[in-house]
Amino acid sequence: MDAVTQWRKQWFDYTQYLRREGFLDDQFAQLKKLQDENSPDFVVEVVSLFFQDSEKLFNNMARALEQNVVNFKQVDAYVHQFKGSSAWIGAFRLKNVCINFRNFCEAQNLEGCLRCLQQLQQESSALKNNLENLFRLEQQIVAAGGSIPMME
Repeated sequence: MDAVTQWRKQWFDYTQYLRREGFLDDQFAQLKKLQDENSPDFVVEVVSLFFQDSEKLFNNMARALEQNVVNFKQVDAYVHQFKGSSAWIGAFRLKNVCINFRNFCEAQNLEGCLRCLQQLQQESSALKNNLENLFRLEQQIVAAGGSIPMME
């Protein structure tokens, strides 16, 4: 088995793992379909912007939750924005944490909100590491003259 074939198999196995473990859902596959020869880095760019925006939203959420009188509607607005972005890139776990987070905002449960923020940050970090691994594997395939398989 040549290197490209081996890397393509690793890529397929890894994408299956990411879906099985709930890191990604079908929306990520749809996002990948928007990438073509004219925009080979489309998904990497979208994901990079997502993580840049995530940091700003996490900081905004944390600042809002640190106030003496927490504006839960404002926190919920940040979480809603993050949930939409997460859903758009297919970040299934993140989207689900946001659903729980919004429930805690509605209940004005500060402790629950703080736990969810921490969980969001941990899940975001895990997703970022996994996607960096996936993108590195894709770079190896392309550098060796292969093409990236389509996600199913």
